[in-house]
Amino acid sequence: MPTPNQIVNTMMAKDYFSQWLGIEVLEVKKGYSKLQMTVREDMLNGFGIAHGGITYSIADSALAFASNSHGQKAVSVETSISHTISLKAGDVIIAEAIEEHCSNKIGIYTVKIYTISETVALFKGTVYRTSKEW
Repeated sequence: MPTPNQIVNTMMAKDYFSQWLGIEVLEVKKGYSKLQMTVREDMLNGFGIAHGGITYSIADSALAFASNSHGQKAVSVETSISHTISLKAGDVIIAEAIEEHCSNKIGIYTVKIYTISETVALFKGTVYRTSKEW
């Protein structure tokens, strides 16, 4: 069975959106992932702050990597996010996904998105764990 790092490397090789975001994988282990990226000017909305989809997207990638790290292919079935602090170009954010529950078919994860000084968003995701293996 491949290691969590091998699985995430395989996923990232074809994950062009995460590549476009500039996501760097800091750490991955079974049921856990930690990612980092820098908010760019082309990620800002009309208010001059990061589009909500940016924090959502890094959290979604963190969810994907953490939930697939066991070696069983998993896909999200429900997600939600609460934005607490706005971001601007140049801000470096980290998304840390932690497994809260994992059964044969369902996984539940929380993802905290933060800067060096404060939490900027909280994300919850539920995944369906398929019978397919990596």
